[in-house]
Amino acid sequence: MKLQKPKGTVDILPGESNRWQYVETEVRNFMDLYDFNEIRTPIFEQYELFARSSGESSDVVSKEMYDFFDKGNRHIALRPEGTAGTVRSYVENKLYAPEHEKPVKLFYIGPMFRYERPQAGRQRQFHQIGVEAFGATHPMQDVEIILLAHDLLQKLNVQNFELHLNSLGNAEVRKNYHEALVNYFEPFKDELSDDSKQRLQVNPLRILDSKDKRDQELVADAPKLRDYLDDETNQHFGFVLSMLDELGINYQIDDNLVRGLDYYTGTIFEFMIEDKNLWQSKSTVLAGGRYDKLVEEFSGPETPAIGFGIGFERLMLVLQQQNPEMFATEGPEIYIANVGDNSVATVLKLARSLRNQRIKVVFDVSQRKLKNQFKSADRHQAKYILTIGDQEVEKQAATLKNLEDGSQTVVDFKSLNKNALQLLKEIN
Repeated sequence: MKLQKPKGTVDILPGESNRWQYVETEVRNFMDLYDFNEIRTPIFEQYELFARSSGESSDVVSKEMYDFFDKGNRHIALRPEGTAGTVRSYVENKLYAPEHEKPVKLFYIGPMFRYERPQAGRQRQFHQIGVEAFGATHPMQDVEIILLAHDLLQKLNVQNFELHLNSLGNAEVRKNYHEALVNYFEPFKDELSDDSKQRLQVNPLRILDSKDKRDQELVADAPKLRDYLDDETNQHFGFVLSMLDELGINYQIDDNLVRGLDYYTGTIFEFMIEDKNLWQSKSTVLAGGRYDKLVEEFSGPETPAIGFGIGFERLMLVLQQQNPEMFATEGPEIYIANVGDNSVATVLKLARSLRNQRIKVVFDVSQRKLKNQFKSADRHQAKYILTIGDQEVEKQAATLKNLEDGSQTVVDFKSLNKNALQLLKEIN
């Protein structure tokens, strides 16, 4: 039997993993500027956690979730998204307690799992960057989260993205709009796709997000959610829009934007990218919104919250297409080539000393012929090559060759051990 990775998973190989680490570092540094702190939750949770938060009727729960009964007959699910586990942790660890500064601002980076058809940038094991903020009702929190998302994409030099916004209102608004949609779609029930027929009974808002062409034709004339918003919601959403105008952030109000999970309330948003080299139509790379009732749903105190998620694989596709120069990697600063058994100890000691000075060093552990070591230095794209043999060991000095311009300098090992950074600076 030939062993292969499961369908819908990928190996992130050396080179590619370096690019991932680079983006992760950029994200972590950016989150620190906004005073968001990292949280790490389990990759599996109780099934009920996701069923309760996402909704039993959602595609995530009904079609895509990886769930199973463990050896203790507990119903377990691999996390399909990060918000539910973060909310569970927030409640279980009492992060709402007075000693914690409000709002509580968290982020995470990690793997998620959904059983869906694999395609470019979308796998069954995928990775997500998530941001969650708990404890602020003021729409300024909405603005900060949207601003963070917008400026993070700018920081990563993502091109051609659009911000789409909508508001789902409160429970009463959604109830009234729910009834209006049922009344509108009911006469067209036989023309709806199979998925939308089911959604009509459970959550007709999801019909607005259908990708079926006939569904989309019917949706075009459906009632608009904005016509059902109450004064409080309009005031909140209006503040968000006015602040985005003040900040010079372009946006589109999207009446068909509803989000796929049941826990969203109030402001929702998506950042979409149009790039014909990647997708035929606009594709969402970042999405989120308010979920002011979810903490209570998990037996916590009344706590407003808002957040967003970024699909890491999709983001990487975009960055490698639009901004490949950001992934240019540098080779080692110094490649140490050596010949003769007497030079081995010197190479090991010198390499260790240089690495302790934060200088990247490579040497040949296979101890091939000097000619092959020189070729290896070129393949590694090393900046300098230091050649050591018996004579160099005796003199405690060797020739350092600049592989970019061919210039050569004799350096003594004592100087390299003491302050190699200064020495290299002087040579340059």
